[in-house]
Amino acid sequence: MKIGVIISSNDAETCWNALRYANFSLDQKDEVKVFLMGKGVEFQSVSTDKFNTVEQAKKFLNSGAKMLACGTCIKSRNQEETEMCPINTMKDMYDIIKESDKVVTF
Repeated sequence: MKIGVIISSNDAETCWNALRYANFSLDQKDEVKVFLMGKGVEFQSVSTDKFNTVEQAKKFLNSGAKMLACGTCIKSRNQEETEMCPINTMKDMYDIIKESDKVVTF
């Protein structure tokens, strides 16, 4: 199954659970893509010891899965593009939604 995960929250626990879900889905042999939108592009800065979003993102990326992020959302927060938060477009989010069998939003 192809799963699209859209994260638009900067709540540490919500981001952590979204990324845990993405990793779990990969373990089930599903194809998963994550798109960060709005406050979701801040997931690295909200990481805590209890809700380690960066650790979950590293696990996701190390599996070869794709994580994309809204460039407008990154720029509006004066953030820089990173490996975990690469600049993409609304078209990329559209493509994820169009290609996916299921889309989950957090």
